Amino acid sequence: GFAQRLHHLIWALIYGGLLTLVLGLATARTDNVLGWGLIVVGAMVAAAGVVLIGVRARMKGDAPH
Repeated sequence: GFAQRLHHLIWALIYGGLLTLVLGLATARTDNVLGWGLIVVGAMVAAAGVVLIGVRARMKGDAPH
């Protein structure tokens, strides 16, 4: 259902964002602008996942809509 899809989206955003952030950290050593761009995008994507955890926590259980 919706809660299960949201759960998968949350973890995809968090892991994908953190991976992008780490790639940005590695890239910043050779290309500062690209590296920081990846860091910022990765942090924003991971933060969106964390925000969705709060949204999911406020959702009611699997009650019919």
